[in-house]
Amino acid sequence: MPLTQVQRVEKLKRWINPPTAAESQRLERAQRMVTQAVKEHPAFAGLGLAVGAKGSWANSTNVRFDSDVDIKVEFTQRVYRSVSPECMSWWEQHTTNAYSGRWTPKAFREELGIALKRVSRAVDATHNVAFYVPDVPGSRPSTDVVPCFTYLYAPGWGRGPAQGSVVFTRDGKHIVNWPQQQLDNGRAKNLRTNRRYKFAVRALKAVENDLAQMGVIKSLPSYFMECLIYNVPDNVLVATSLDQGFYGALTHLNHALNWWSGDYRSMVEPNEIKKVFGDSQKWTVDDARQLLTAAWSYLNYGNA
Repeated sequence: MPLTQVQRVEKLKRWINPPTAAESQRLERAQRMVTQAVKEHPAFAGLGLAVGAKGSWANSTNVRFDSDVDIKVEFTQRVYRSVSPECMSWWEQHTTNAYSGRWTPKAFREELGIALKRVSRAVDATHNVAFYVPDVPGSRPSTDVVPCFTYLYAPGWGRGPAQGSVVFTRDGKHIVNWPQQQLDNGRAKNLRTNRRYKFAVRALKAVENDLAQMGVIKSLPSYFMECLIYNVPDNVLVATSLDQGFYGALTHLNHALNWWSGDYRSMVEPNEIKKVFGDSQKWTVDDARQLLTAAWSYLNYGNA
């Protein structure tokens, strides 16, 4: 049922708030759990492994009472290189990045699973990308632990390499991520917009949660909402009020996603390296259109 203007404004005020101090402590416990598992595992002694938060928690775009956590465990002593920002060719994987040592992606994934099970017997290793560690009520949230390797994108033409990470999935594919670029660019946009950027990201995530729970739309990855809001111009977000800023954000995105506009083809993720609607994404342009149409109706912004 559509919200009244008063309800909408009140919800926006709640939605923009980050997790409480108690929730943040639970998130920190999850990271400590993974760090402990890696540090105390004998097979990892002396290896260059970097453990750190990624995703919405690391970028301060997580929503209250909807905060799980993504933790990456990056093997930094084996570096993959490619001339593509999104994937490696067969030639690059098997020739340029040939490796004969013990720590293949499969071996690293298996050993990380053993390490995690030493601190939590409930670890689910059947997921394609990450290990899933269920929540412990009152202690820590559910946690996705991603095994990955350092990735260097070297495009040539006088440009220096960009460093990201690559995770090799259980089905034999690989996914390239750019967490540091996402963090840096998100912080910069948040400063330029007087914090309105992350306010709007949390608000759109909260709207998506409500719509999915009501069965109006299917559930979408939370990072998708961050990608959409990142492509809203700064001047739109810094409108006179939160309500007007969010209205402007949805208006801009509705226009950008129209088939006759085609602006969505140039939309980039917050890392500014990958396209929002690239071939390898978990979402589509139609998903975005359905989300925005439902959000517009739910928030009762009137005629588009």
